[in-house]
Amino acid sequence: MPRSVNHVASRRRRKKVLKQTKGYFLSRKNVWTVAKNAHEKALQYAYVGRKIKKRDYRKLWIQRINAAARMHGMSYSTFIGKLKKSGVELNRKVLADLAMNHPEAFKAIVDKVKNA
Repeated sequence: MPRSVNHVASRRRRKKVLKQTKGYFLSRKNVWTVAKNAHEKALQYAYVGRKIKKRDYRKLWIQRINAAARMHGMSYSTFIGKLKKSGVELNRKVLADLAMNHPEAFKAIVDKVKNA
């Protein structure tokens, strides 16, 4: 009895990977073994990149909050510490947005934190 090999499924799988590697450099786009390795590595980079993006945005928010807090005579660490003590539950993303786009609202938060 001859060996049964599912050529339809394997061809479909290969075509899917080759379609996703379209635009890659040299043989990374059209040679199956090279394209498969490049695609797997690209998926790893994409996974790590999503984590790094979160890290970078948090750093940016902290820098913006720090700059805005220093304009009102506080450092970032004292501002966040007093913010937690006063019970204001705003995350860094919202605080950074207020500091950039609504400075009067941010000033009101700083005044509330200073008085508490």
